[in-house]
Amino acid sequence: MMTKTLSVCVVGGTGAEGSGLAMRWARAGHRVTIGSRDPAKAEAAAAELNQKLGKPLICGAASSDAVTGADVVVLTVPYAAQMPTAEGLKDVLDGKILIDVTVPLVPPKVSRVQLPPTDSCVVALQAALGEGVKVVSAFQNVSAHKLKDPDKVIDCDVLVAGDDKEARAVAIRLAGDAGLRGIDAGPLANSVVAEALTSVLIFINRTYKIPDAGIRITGLGETPAA
Repeated sequence: MMTKTLSVCVVGGTGAEGSGLAMRWARAGHRVTIGSRDPAKAEAAAAELNQKLGKPLICGAASSDAVTGADVVVLTVPYAAQMPTAEGLKDVLDGKILIDVTVPLVPPKVSRVQLPPTDSCVVALQAALGEGVKVVSAFQNVSAHKLKDPDKVIDCDVLVAGDDKEARAVAIRLAGDAGLRGIDAGPLANSVVAEALTSVLIFINRTYKIPDAGIRITGLGETPAA
């Protein structure tokens, strides 16, 4: 079992999902940095989260600096910003694990599945960054507003896909440290399921007038097999 404290950079951590994950990982004991193109914005976001936590656990910095000092990078930006953001950080991402939370939502019809020509936007990102970056897909189907409450129990599993088994294991561990159950969903190509499922969950939310439909994988008991 991995017990090492990780240095985690959340690029896009000023948004709802990124900030929620950052807060939960900081409470779990990881060293967390918010990364942004504007370091002042990152520092302000970190200060706001630290106020909620009651401790100075999170730092803010320019994305390139934050990524350089991280063991794991988590990309939590909108679909339109996914590729340009990652490609702009390509040199400092080399040799690192990149957990991509991106969902290919195309407004205004976000409740309709609209996958890119590659089928998976995370697969396309891996191709663009090359084998030097271990890209993992995770956290697409988790309610952002529930993540923002670090004491909230979230009834949702996290599908984790990636071509590197050890990188998947790191993402599964981070899911657990965020209070969620990570499920090994196999190779990165399988990310297309989680990416498409988000639009379905949005449709369910609207149809049944609920805020946070999620997913559960049955038959595994409390802990999935490794």
